[in-house]
Amino acid sequence: MRIVIIGGVAAGMSAAAKAKRMAKNSEVIVYEKGSIVSFGACGLPYYVGDFFDNPKGMIARTPEQFRESGVEVNINHEVLKVDVERKIVIVKNLVTDETFESSYDKLMVATGANAILPPVEGLKTLKNIFTLKSMDDGISLKKAIMKEENKEIVVIGAGYIGIEVVEAAKNLGKNVRVIQQGKRMMSASFDSEITDLMEKEVRSHGVELHLEEIVKKIEGNGVVERVITDKGEYSADIVVVATGVRPATGFLEGTGIEMDRGAIIIDEEGKTSVDSIYSAGDCAVVYHKVRKKNVYIPLATTANKIGRVVGENLAGAKIKFNGTLGSACIKVMDLEAGRTGITETEAKLDGINYKTVLVKDKNQTNYYPGQENIFVKLIYDAETKVILGGQIIGKNGAVLRVDVIAMAVAAKMKTSELGMMDFCYSPPFARTWDVLNVSGNVAK
Repeated sequence: MRIVIIGGVAAGMSAAAKAKRMAKNSEVIVYEKGSIVSFGACGLPYYVGDFFDNPKGMIARTPEQFRESGVEVNINHEVLKVDVERKIVIVKNLVTDETFESSYDKLMVATGANAILPPVEGLKTLKNIFTLKSMDDGISLKKAIMKEENKEIVVIGAGYIGIEVVEAAKNLGKNVRVIQQGKRMMSASFDSEITDLMEKEVRSHGVELHLEEIVKKIEGNGVVERVITDKGEYSADIVVVATGVRPATGFLEGTGIEMDRGAIIIDEEGKTSVDSIYSAGDCAVVYHKVRKKNVYIPLATTANKIGRVVGENLAGAKIKFNGTLGSACIKVMDLEAGRTGITETEAKLDGINYKTVLVKDKNQTNYYPGQENIFVKLIYDAETKVILGGQIIGKNGAVLRVDVIAMAVAAKMKTSELGMMDFCYSPPFARTWDVLNVSGNVAK
């Protein structure tokens, strides 16, 4: 059996490794457009901010290591087209410009997503304008941002990448300005009670945060010099565009593969609507366990998990992925925040009969150094009291507590059960009644 995988980052290489282990006599061939595989892009902002020096630390396994295990890895190879009738892919070697056909018995599409570039004049013509998606992006941005003369950094977009770039730039002593079109930062992932605290934290570190403002034009003489919006004009030595991502699926046009706004629709086994073709990762939707429908959540954790499932199924198994909770976290300067399940915004969109509770408490005992405020928001079913989601923001210990809520949601735990859950206690880590206990007991 000949298994072809398009894309060699998270989902693709997880599938390739698993498929080869299970189907040792099969050919497993990977075509990756870039020069690196099995790469953790989540580390890019911290590399840019000089929290660590060697970008190779973000690479889990090299092409050579995969080849030693029997996986044929072809870097700098772009798949231009898929012919589902003939079961072939048209591949271009980006080094030699050679184009050739490669047949498959089973195919996996794991091409991820591309950074979205808004239609702004000057965005594609001036130097020192960056996105942060690939290793090359990170290396180029770090080279520019480390230069002493590049002091004024403008970030367009206040989502995960945008806010992580803010911390990176502040760590290097830069002046940072964020321009966000929406009313709140991180609005797609967190409710207003949490984002209000994030915004206060960002501003307390001297970051200029502009909400409900639209970038109209970027100007400069060959190199970016200023950003013009509907509300003002701002000096800029570097601009980082972090306005989201779009599934990299344009090459699949005409294949008949069903999609939702460019994201490939897959079932619980990772199958697409076309026989023998699977998908996973940032190019595909994923089933949400609470919302009970397919959603587009481009997360590396989910990509790796579904990739593993697809790898088994490429080898002949019938393993099912039981869905995501959309669990995610972020460091916002000195705060950390995480979410899981559904937000209140999503509960409203889905017409769920819900209640919420917001608790402000302390992360540990007062007599041990380091006590800080911690905030927990629970979303739960108004009738059954089953926990549907939660968000936490604070300092030490905030994000790891989100994992507890994730388990509670997965287990369909009720608020009263969370209130009496037996958590670890010691003065440096918690109080005798942890904030999660308190949240569960307050939620009626």
